[in-house]
Amino acid sequence: MEKTVVLITGCSSGIGLGLAVRLASDASRRFKGTARGLGGIAISKLGARSLLVYATMRNLAKKERLLECVRGCHASTLEILQLDVTDPLSLAAAAQQVQEQRVDVLVCNAGVGLMGPLETCSFQAMKTIFDVNVFGTIGTIQAFLPGMKRRKAGKIIISSSVGALQGIPFNAVYCASKFAVEGLCESLAVILQQFNVHVTLIECGPVNTSFLANLQRTDAEGSALQGLDPQTRALYSQYLQHCQSLFRDVAQDTEEVLQVFLEAICAPCPPLRSFTTQFFMPLTRLKLTSPDGSEYVRAMHKFVFSAGKAQGDQAEGQVRREAAPVLP
Repeated sequence: MEKTVVLITGCSSGIGLGLAVRLASDASRRFKGTARGLGGIAISKLGARSLLVYATMRNLAKKERLLECVRGCHASTLEILQLDVTDPLSLAAAAQQVQEQRVDVLVCNAGVGLMGPLETCSFQAMKTIFDVNVFGTIGTIQAFLPGMKRRKAGKIIISSSVGALQGIPFNAVYCASKFAVEGLCESLAVILQQFNVHVTLIECGPVNTSFLANLQRTDAEGSALQGLDPQTRALYSQYLQHCQSLFRDVAQDTEEVLQVFLEAICAPCPPLRSFTTQFFMPLTRLKLTSPDGSEYVRAMHKFVFSAGKAQGDQAEGQVRREAAPVLP
């Protein structure tokens, strides 16, 4: 029986690792390279064909955590490949190692973050963000899209972010890269309707993974800030406190986010955008209900920089109050 082939990038940690473990541990062996049961997702939604998933990562030295998570019991369902999305030769080599010579579901999960005042972001750091988040995503899609178009079938699922839909203070370069991917995917989705290829952006908020710990950031006490004006330094310090509180109080568990990915994988016709959380929706809607952007800028500034505001339920109430004048 022909298998449905799933390939996931960025599987050394976080969402990519979790998704790979989730699918590889599927008792029915319908997924190769994924994890422990399908939660609330009905296996019948996947159709009669079994699945095979390839988990990829840039540095194979980090594969031990993935292997430990599946406890070595799923050699028949898990294939790990080296893939650096910024290297065309690596992309070509990984594509050649897919024994079925096709990918039916492509999950573009590899990504990196960059946080800090724009003045402190080096050219190399900014280039890395775009190389991975934008050009890496484009290159990965380019590698597997022609086959999907020939077969008139396929799904492209992108790990996106609330930072792809709204500008977040001190994340200017990261948001710019994610905004670019949104434009890329929205443009592709219009064309790919003709080919029965579906593009889905999974819009994630804060998630309890290692992403925040691993992202490049300007040290609040470091020398890079010394040349900045005192007001920007103070605002950045305030933002870091806000960020820590937000992750502490409203970050989602990986398992909750994985359900949204699984729904997109299983759906016959998944939507262009799927949201893992509704927490930031009032701010996102402001961009549509107040197109000149002024309401959004004011609301985001208050949300981040209003001193003494707790996060969690109190923060959610704050977001809604600030958005209320222009929300229906």
